[in-house]
Amino acid sequence: MTDSPPDRLCTDPRSPFHDAAALERGVGVRFKGVEKTNVEEYCVSEGWVRLAAGTARDRFGNPMTVKLKGAVEPYFRGPAEAVTQ
Repeated sequence: MTDSPPDRLCTDPRSPFHDAAALERGVGVRFKGVEKTNVEEYCVSEGWVRLAAGTARDRFGNPMTVKLKGAVEPYFRGPAEAVTQ
């Protein structure tokens, strides 16, 4: 694995952009310079993030999302910052 996160990453296991190894390592995302913790998917080259919109769910039980455009800066979190589930 490289020292930089993938260009596009999704938390949904059904997505072709899902990378379990990168997610397990811990990926943080800064969007427009602000740390975001509710990112469902991001793409650095296209400059967008998909954020969970509160606690709303769609008819399949997936979180409702909002797509926002701007500067995206993903990074790998250190061992102390990694979120365990």
